[in-house]
Amino acid sequence: MARDTRPRRDPRWGGRLLALVMTLAVSACAVAPPSPTTAGDARLLPPPASPLETPASVKSPELTAATTAPTTATAPVSGESAVGAPTDPLAPNARLDLADEEARRDLWVRIRRGFAMPDLDTGLVRSSERWYASRPDYVQRMTDRSSRFLFHIVQEVEKRGMPTELALLPFIESAFNPQAMSSAKASGMWQFVPATGLDYDLRQNVFRDDRRDVLASTRAALDYLQKLHGMFGDWQLALAAYNWGEGSVGRAIARNRKAGLPTDYLSLKMPAETQGYVPKLQAVKNLIARPEQFGLRLPPLGNHPYFVVVPIQRDIDADLVVKLAGLSVQEFQALNPSLNKPVILAAGTPQVLLPYDNANDFLHGLAQHRGPLASWTAWVVPRTMKPADAARQVGMGEAELREVNRIPPRMLVKAGSTLLVPRQERRHEDVPERLADTASIQLAADTPALRRTSVKAGKGDSVASIAARYRVAPANVASWNKVAASTKFKAGQAVVLYLPGKAAVKPPGRKTAAAPATRTARSSSSSRPVASTAR
Repeated sequence: MARDTRPRRDPRWGGRLLALVMTLAVSACAVAPPSPTTAGDARLLPPPASPLETPASVKSPELTAATTAPTTATAPVSGESAVGAPTDPLAPNARLDLADEEARRDLWVRIRRGFAMPDLDTGLVRSSERWYASRPDYVQRMTDRSSRFLFHIVQEVEKRGMPTELALLPFIESAFNPQAMSSAKASGMWQFVPATGLDYDLRQNVFRDDRRDVLASTRAALDYLQKLHGMFGDWQLALAAYNWGEGSVGRAIARNRKAGLPTDYLSLKMPAETQGYVPKLQAVKNLIARPEQFGLRLPPLGNHPYFVVVPIQRDIDADLVVKLAGLSVQEFQALNPSLNKPVILAAGTPQVLLPYDNANDFLHGLAQHRGPLASWTAWVVPRTMKPADAARQVGMGEAELREVNRIPPRMLVKAGSTLLVPRQERRHEDVPERLADTASIQLAADTPALRRTSVKAGKGDSVASIAARYRVAPANVASWNKVAASTKFKAGQAVVLYLPGKAAVKPPGRKTAAAPATRTARSSSSSRPVASTAR
């Protein structure tokens, strides 16, 4: 399209962006900002530090406020600040011996130090241990994936005073795959079903699914686990409720109590999946505690952040973030799996996660960038439309509109739906928060209008023969005429049909005049019922 689709540049944005970058640089280094002549070469973020080695200046409330990403109900700030340092580096590690250099360096050691749940030693634990030990390649993939997220989860678990076994829960929920989707529609690393996700402020809309968001889903999972622990006073029962539901566990406890039986985890009658849930976590705990005993080798895992939180203040294409950050698409998607579309809406996703070096490259590249930030925007469909009509109205191809908005064939887009469309001169503003948080798409089947028609049954006609003649379902013919599917009609009996469009219906038995000789090549189609030609 020849038309310039670049968004209008806000002349104030360059100054705000430079101010943001300089703020990050000042906050990160805790020194005077570089001079304008050297700002382009300055590293914008400090090297990530071990949580026990972070400079004391990072603990300043003013500095914390300046360096953390914006806080929202749907995407809470992680334990890492925007410059990659914990906001309170010493408090979460009160249990650690400050002289323990091994725990300072090795996250696996730190996790082991925080184990606090009572151990189980049952046949189900042994069975799960054997399952994992016999699949070293699977364990390797699982632990490799965890390396991106475990530091953040351990930080959050320790801040809440929870046992570090809970940081291992994504191993059994999703194998640390944030894109995991179960048959029950549970999604993300912590496997939230849609309803529970909404209960814990995990928004699910056209543009994002917070159940897959690393920060938001971790916050929600730990909130939920804390609630369950408060209800049952026991971490094993809390985990059973996380898997089976709090109501189910509560009823199982009540049944045992009424029968005079113990109410601990092992004493409850539960589904097989829940019976094996805590034993499976215990098995993973044992593998992490003593990998050599099971013939396994854990990948080295440093006790420092893998990613940093980078604020997003304007709508921006995901491809542009990838390009400016010098990051692979796969790595960006692994850290930011909640995105459903190729554009990041600042009003709904005010931050992205990037590895430390790539975050520096992104901020530096963004400061130098002079082109458009976003090539996509949101458009609310004014009336129920065919995708082809919607595509013409917004100036894009139908195939592209269908692909980017995931519209299946033979579907209409209902009025009020939100579609992702190219930015144009009249659609250049950033998407507002209301739309970024509530956007949805509703589809309806694109079926032709049906017209009520009455035909006369011929000799020997039945529901099945008329249905075959007019290419409709026998069940529909029976329903329209309030008869059984096995009914035979009397000759001349009126039969009600609902057929597409204004198709003419020929009475049974009427013969069609022979076609002219010049049209004999089409005679194979002349025997088709006239009504079917309207399809």
